[in-house]
Amino acid sequence: MAGRNHLYIPGPTNVPNEVLNAMHVTMEDHRSPAFPKLLKPLLEDLKKIFKTETGQCFIFPATGTAGWEVALTNTLNPGDKVLIYRFGQFSHLWAEMGKRLGFDVEIHQVAWGKGIPLDHLEARLKEDGAHTIKAVLATHNETATGVTSDIAGVRKAMDASSHPALLFVDGVSSIASIDFRMDEWGVDGAISGSQKGFMMPAGGAFLAFSQKALAMVDTCTYPRCFLDLKDQMNNNKDGYTPYTPALPILYGLRKALDLLLEEGMENVYDRHFRLAEGTRKAVAAWGLKLCAQPGFESNTVTAVMVPEDKDARTVIATAFSKYNMSLGGGLSELLGKAFRIGHVGDMNDVSMLGAIAGVEMALLDNGFDIKPGSGVAAAIEYYRSTAK
Repeated sequence: MAGRNHLYIPGPTNVPNEVLNAMHVTMEDHRSPAFPKLLKPLLEDLKKIFKTETGQCFIFPATGTAGWEVALTNTLNPGDKVLIYRFGQFSHLWAEMGKRLGFDVEIHQVAWGKGIPLDHLEARLKEDGAHTIKAVLATHNETATGVTSDIAGVRKAMDASSHPALLFVDGVSSIASIDFRMDEWGVDGAISGSQKGFMMPAGGAFLAFSQKALAMVDTCTYPRCFLDLKDQMNNNKDGYTPYTPALPILYGLRKALDLLLEEGMENVYDRHFRLAEGTRKAVAAWGLKLCAQPGFESNTVTAVMVPEDKDARTVIATAFSKYNMSLGGGLSELLGKAFRIGHVGDMNDVSMLGAIAGVEMALLDNGFDIKPGSGVAAAIEYYRSTAK
């Protein structure tokens, strides 16, 4: 099929040409005296994305899933209790990881479409007078459902209960796209990945830890090796890594950080809100519903529910085979019930209009009762009226 494939999944996202070009590098000696000039500024500039002055950032040649494991195994001990709310596939997977690693995982089920229930969290922590809960695992942006939770509210609930648990946040599909404030929100461990808001290929896990969390690394008895923060800390202080780094990821990150910081993080957040809001206007014009309940809508991915007599998989298949565009599928409980439109990373108004037009054609081809041009028109009017 002529033309490029149009990628509108919530990750991996579109990679800017500048980042691709930066990653096309010859191999070099990662033990040379010059290497710290690359790594040290990366670790410092990542702090600007996580919005931390007191925390410490780390880069692993891995994925966000590995980042979950880094947080758990470097600060907690086998059998420790952690609390998590399950409201989508990725919060489910983090909980399952905790169980497989031997932690006592306290799971609270939440309807898919909502986020962390702050009142319940505060009440549960107040009940835990013995402080048996050692960490709260919070999924900031649940990619499967297009739901964003209030992490500032989570911190308020923890403070109101005077509970000392660590706060770990899965920010894989939020950090570098949705407002995130590590220090202000009292986050102890923030986990992200290269393939979403950072606009890079998969293969980099980017993390930040508070001094409170780092103080537990020395006393943590959980076995670890490749994912050991202590090894990273010992080597990073001199500008090196404990093992061979993924050089293309580092050079790509350098360019990605330059692009993000040049745009300005507040502008990045505003852009993602506009892209998401235009998409939501289109969905409403089609007469379809979001999976996310009001107040929980994500600015990086929109999960669109289809009527009971339709199968979202046919919409996705038509979009791919006929219009050469990729949409996200419904995961687990949403299989066949929803499709997902990613609006994260290297995107602008015109990019999103292409996505909306392609989705609209696939919906019409599959017999959805919508007016041709309705979603595109709604998005156009919103983007025109809000463009700066």
